[in-house]
Amino acid sequence: MSKRLSYSPTDIGKVVTDFLVENFTDILDYSFTAQVEKEFDEIAEGQKEWTSMIDAFYKPFHVTTVDTEKNAKRATGERLLGVDPVSGRNVYSRLGRFGPMVQIGEAENEEKPKFASIQPGQRMEEVTLEEALELFKLPREVGEFEGEVLTIGVGKYGPYVRHKKSYVSIGDEDPMTITKETAVELIESKREELKKMLISEFADGDDVIQVKNGRYGPYISKGKKNFRIPKGTEPESLALEDCLEIIAKTPDKPKRGARKKK
Repeated sequence: MSKRLSYSPTDIGKVVTDFLVENFTDILDYSFTAQVEKEFDEIAEGQKEWTSMIDAFYKPFHVTTVDTEKNAKRATGERLLGVDPVSGRNVYSRLGRFGPMVQIGEAENEEKPKFASIQPGQRMEEVTLEEALELFKLPREVGEFEGEVLTIGVGKYGPYVRHKKSYVSIGDEDPMTITKETAVELIESKREELKKMLISEFADGDDVIQVKNGRYGPYISKGKKNFRIPKGTEPESLALEDCLEIIAKTPDKPKRGARKKK
């Protein structure tokens, strides 16, 4: 017996769906799908021209699209959670540029709003005022390591620990409760991982050339550019001269949008 999978819509999915239902009512109506299927059958049987069917659909759809683009408000799924007891400003959950978040204050006021990302496992429609206010305790410091402060925060790609100029993902750890000891373990684990990636390293004037193990196999790195190692070449055997020769023989990649010469 096959196992039935269950899915739940994401916050972004719900906001997009609500926007479409509000602005493209005809397209999302069940009768529209039934009518399109009927017309497809008529086209297959030669009873209807496909061009007339597309024309009848596209013209009003284009008008709706243009009108929506000009007049519809940006969908954010904004929900008022309550009032911040410290500032007296309203607290909202909403969809922001980098995903679901909570906000203290309104953009229209002189004082700029404060923002904090919603944590994995939290939902915009379910997060409470208390949970939202907790999120504003980030970033937080959890101690020092090697003479530098350890800071826990949440960025575009999720929760992290920052040490010096490095950012390390904390994975499934709770950014509100993660300890200094766990943060240090994650940093040291990441360092070991990076060491395994590095096969060899050479100084070439002011540049550093590295031979690394990558996701798709060994490669040479110089600055921000990467160079493929020819098949049959042992990366461990490469000397500086070998790396420079491979770099020199690698053709420059064409710029995006550049037309190929005929």
